[in-house]
Amino acid sequence: MKKIWLVTTDHLEEDLWFRDEEDFKVGMNFVAIQAACCPAVVVLAFILMSNHVHFVLKGTRREVEEFIRQFKHRYSIYYNARWGIKKFLRLNGVDIKEIPDYNEAPERAIAYVQMNCVAANICAHPSQYPYGTGNCFFNPSSSSPLAPGPVPIGSRNGGARPVGTRLGDLSARARERLLHTNCETLPPDWRLGPEGYILPQEYVDVEDVEDRFGSPKRMNYFLNTSSKARKRLESEEHLPAFRDQIILTALPDLCRSLFGKDSFADLSPEEQTEFMRQIRFRFSADVNQIARVCGLSYAEAARLIDGI
Repeated sequence: MKKIWLVTTDHLEEDLWFRDEEDFKVGMNFVAIQAACCPAVVVLAFILMSNHVHFVLKGTRREVEEFIRQFKHRYSIYYNARWGIKKFLRLNGVDIKEIPDYNEAPERAIAYVQMNCVAANICAHPSQYPYGTGNCFFNPSSSSPLAPGPVPIGSRNGGARPVGTRLGDLSARARERLLHTNCETLPPDWRLGPEGYILPQEYVDVEDVEDRFGSPKRMNYFLNTSSKARKRLESEEHLPAFRDQIILTALPDLCRSLFGKDSFADLSPEEQTEFMRQIRFRFSADVNQIARVCGLSYAEAARLIDGI
């Protein structure tokens, strides 16, 4: 029997799933590829964060487990090829929790996933975050009447399709280079957005989600009352001010300007302590974020910052 599941990977403490924008784009395309390869699983919502991912999926537990296993495996192969890190996600745990399909539980689960980027102080509203389903729902600008064609899953625009480049209009080599796969199961009518990844509207069941919420106003109510929204309000003064990827990009230059060395690993313990204090001061980063960008455990980062 198909049920709804909230799928959450453990937060990586000493590394990032996505080191830069290219990693995020590849991750987005791999979600689309996985949706095409596992048509029995329905994607209702998802978000890719720096050091973890969330999905709301509909299917049997075995189907959902296989979906996330294959997604992790596919992304790990890419990550190893690009960054030289093997077995990257093999030990990254996954929590799969059944969501009752009544009493507004699915709405709360979807809102929880959507609000992760807001809780992390990345943006003011989920619709402003590009790496997930934040701008998929109740969004009249996501399609164009100038792009007629078969109606994608969840479209309510009278046959309009999202603007973008059809996969079928690309050569096999161009698709493989862009998507990092030669997967033949991708529908040729699916479209790439200007950001370089397959638009989530092509494979997310937008209509199901919109039917559950009923109106944009009701969806915003769930977004604003989710646990992630409350966490944001309760800890607003302590939230990081910069995304992990921005700090990670700046670290080599900061390391050279302060100590004349190329990387954090080249620094002495005393220099590492000062370097991490500089990160905290310059980027308003908390210990968790400093640990992630420096590749340390939380305990080691806290010990160094405190000079113990």
